[in-house]
Amino acid sequence: MKRGNYNHEYHHKQSKYVVKEYSSSEAVEERYEHKTRVHVQEMISAKMLDKYVREGPMIRGPKFLARLRSHTVFEHTPVKLFCTVDGFPMPIVKCCSTDDTAQYTVVAGNNHGQASSQASIIVKSNFFLSPNFSAAMLPKIHYTKINITFLEKFGPVFATEGESASLTATMTLTPNLANLQPEAQWYRDDTRLFDSKWVKIETGRGVTTLTLPNLFKDDEGLYTLRMVTKGGTAEHSAFVSVSDGPPPVPGAPGAPMDIKIHDANRDYVIVSWKPPNTTTEGPILGYFVDKCEVGTENWTQCNDHPIKICKYPVSGLFEGHSYYFRVRAVNSHGISKPSRMSDPIAALDPTEFAKLHAIKLGGKIDVVSYHDEVEGEFVAEGKPPGAPSGINASETDRTYVVLSWKAPAYSSKAPMWYYIEKCLADTGAWQRVNTQVPIRSPRYAVFDLAEGKQYKFRVVSANMYGNSEPSEPTGPIETQELKGVPSAPGQVISTRETDTSVLIQWAPPKEPNNLIGYYIDQCVKGSKDWTSANHKPHKSTKFVVSGLTKGETYVFRVQAINELGLSDESQESAPLTVKAALTIPSSPYDIGLLNCDGHSMVLNWKKPLHTGGAKIKEYYVDKRRSGTTMWREVHIPPLTERLYKVEGLTEGAVYQFHVYAANLAGLGTASKQSADFTCEAWTMPEPGPAYNLTFTEVRDNSLVVEWQKPVYAGSGPITGYHVEYAKKGTSEWTTANQTAVSHRFFKVRYNQNILRTSAAAAGSQNLLQLSLRN
Repeated sequence: MKRGNYNHEYHHKQSKYVVKEYSSSEAVEERYEHKTRVHVQEMISAKMLDKYVREGPMIRGPKFLARLRSHTVFEHTPVKLFCTVDGFPMPIVKCCSTDDTAQYTVVAGNNHGQASSQASIIVKSNFFLSPNFSAAMLPKIHYTKINITFLEKFGPVFATEGESASLTATMTLTPNLANLQPEAQWYRDDTRLFDSKWVKIETGRGVTTLTLPNLFKDDEGLYTLRMVTKGGTAEHSAFVSVSDGPPPVPGAPGAPMDIKIHDANRDYVIVSWKPPNTTTEGPILGYFVDKCEVGTENWTQCNDHPIKICKYPVSGLFEGHSYYFRVRAVNSHGISKPSRMSDPIAALDPTEFAKLHAIKLGGKIDVVSYHDEVEGEFVAEGKPPGAPSGINASETDRTYVVLSWKAPAYSSKAPMWYYIEKCLADTGAWQRVNTQVPIRSPRYAVFDLAEGKQYKFRVVSANMYGNSEPSEPTGPIETQELKGVPSAPGQVISTRETDTSVLIQWAPPKEPNNLIGYYIDQCVKGSKDWTSANHKPHKSTKFVVSGLTKGETYVFRVQAINELGLSDESQESAPLTVKAALTIPSSPYDIGLLNCDGHSMVLNWKKPLHTGGAKIKEYYVDKRRSGTTMWREVHIPPLTERLYKVEGLTEGAVYQFHVYAANLAGLGTASKQSADFTCEAWTMPEPGPAYNLTFTEVRDNSLVVEWQKPVYAGSGPITGYHVEYAKKGTSEWTTANQTAVSHRFFKVRYNQNILRTSAAAAGSQNLLQLSLRN
């Protein structure tokens, strides 16, 4: 009898037999029931006596193990009160109260006593939910400024696969507060790193360490430490180079790297990787892909013959099982060591979770099922499903296309699957792709397609009752066609950076052909011993080659790389001798006083005459009492402007100052100490000096002078400026403008003169104490 068919005749006959059989045995049944009732009563009497003997020591009155706890909450906020009561028999608990803001009482009682517990609930008005509330009413939050100074920094690391490496930085924190420690964030090529099997991070007060316990070429890159606080970030970076380890056989290639899993499904995944550099080894002939089920150590080879492209679909996986993958490279000398294994990946249909449906049965009980199993979703029993819709290609490659589509609007209780059909775009000859393996997921990768061809696809849904009509076909979908490896990169230019590193720049290839990155090679001039500067493809057209020998002369070349392999080498760069391109700056000079209020002084100084080949990034100011030898920093964070207000001075005391400048190469020498400045408040009616004289539009006999207005304005607003000049080596100053100018620039005609500026206020004049030579 088939499931779902009700046979009335059969059930009618069976019911007759049951009635007849019951009537003939009615007397026997009554005697049996009487004996059963007597036996049960005897057992209950015996058990009650046993129950009293066993429960006697357990009998006790109620006791609160965890009492109620009082709460203060905002109005319209739910609150729950909890307590734990012990007792035997089980106490009955009752709660009572009068209104929302009240004392709540819980009474627990049984046959042997009662106990109670009380708690208060205070309900406050929520100011933040008030209609009169605005964000402007909130107080401004002032974060504690934590200044971070690195004491020891990690430098470049040059290691080999299989070794370990550690990067450590120590620092001082000002102020060093236990509850406001900065967060140490580690990055590799701008990708945030976290604790894992391959990376260990330890951070304590004033020190942080990143450890790479088992190096692979995947670990190569620029490592950056960022110490993050509410007030800002301090960071430091260095390059970590990881070269190939000893090959299994001489001449074998290095291991592939950067194993990625794409489009994981219930029975297949797509594995991709990046090829190794072959500076000294023979060309790559192909690759082998290996898999291993999680929980085992049994690696099996997925492909019988080496594949030449750096992407491979692995099929034949077991649904619900998790796998690792790795890749080995092959050349004429042998097979490389395996790459680092991939992260575990589960062979699951990614659309299964979208089909889950939760039904609330009351209280906290949910029943989770698939949409296909939910009653009311079944539109037609015993009929084929509807046609799928919305077919599109989510990924297109050389020999495969990943299709996805929307399931039909209704389905049967019977299991449903799909068939995919394809045809060349210019024909109507449809061919079924999966004749042997039904597809249960609305996503599938169609393999074994021809490169550079246009295809159309359509999908048919099916169940035990038949097939649907085919879906609407896709538009023409063209598979990719790799024309070959990239063309060689353009001109390579090398420039000095430090005494052990060189900056390399080059032009990208004219034919990138799905470019992955670049490999950079280096060689000492006059030799042919080329070595790899990087061991993982570099994406940018700039690269800093580190670890060079100071005073040695090098040449460089670059190769581009894609999924098929490496391009021809670029032309060699011009020879370059390694030496530092940057030096520390010279010292600032002419420290001047712009204002004093009796407790602070405003200082200004001129920038160094020699910047050391890089932009001046920071200034540092020190002070001391006149007549003493101990210099003290007057600020912790460095300055970026040449104007600074020194606060916390003693009125009437005499101070001296000097200033340091810093660039990328480091901290320069200190300036000459300033003149003695007495900390007395300025009260004169004349304005203070102008400052920051600069020159533009310099000609043979003229230039334009610009300046900044005085910090101290005197007793009234500034009405104008006079510019004076003098011949070099003389003290005879001549006024260039008889009428004061209100703007802060003036064109002066000169002949090797020294210029200075004065400001006029309230009818009086004061000569500027700053002078510059042109």
